[in-house]
Amino acid sequence: MDAFEAISAPEPSLVAGRKFFSLSEANRSLILVKRIVRDVVEYYRQLRELHESYQSLDQIGDVSAADRTRQQYVATTEHLAALREELEDIGCELRDFEIGLVDFPALRDQREIYLCWRLGEEQVQYWHEVSGGFSERHPADAQTC
Repeated sequence: MDAFEAISAPEPSLVAGRKFFSLSEANRSLILVKRIVRDVVEYYRQLRELHESYQSLDQIGDVSAADRTRQQYVATTEHLAALREELEDIGCELRDFEIGLVDFPALRDQREIYLCWRLGEEQVQYWHEVSGGFSERHPADAQTC
């Protein structure tokens, strides 16, 4: 699939105002989701480094450098929030900033589940119950949802 097909792909199903994805819809959205999640993971790494730097500068009493670092920390936090909002606008949910774990709401046998994807995976290939998580993933196929 090329970028044009992804952009012109139909929206995920809406049920009572909530988006639910089929497996193919979730995979089509990955063109954009992958880019956003790569940025999330990188900015989160920077956020952790800024936090450590701030603590070190604060401990040694370098108020000016600590304040600059704090301002960078705030800006990075705001950028992360904007990236998370972009994912929510697509209809998926960011579960882990560090590893880039994302869930896509879906329906299986009339109940809600999550299709599960992690940065580095080529496509959405797993699902889990809403009450489960990453460690309880099952292989997904076209009959999953």
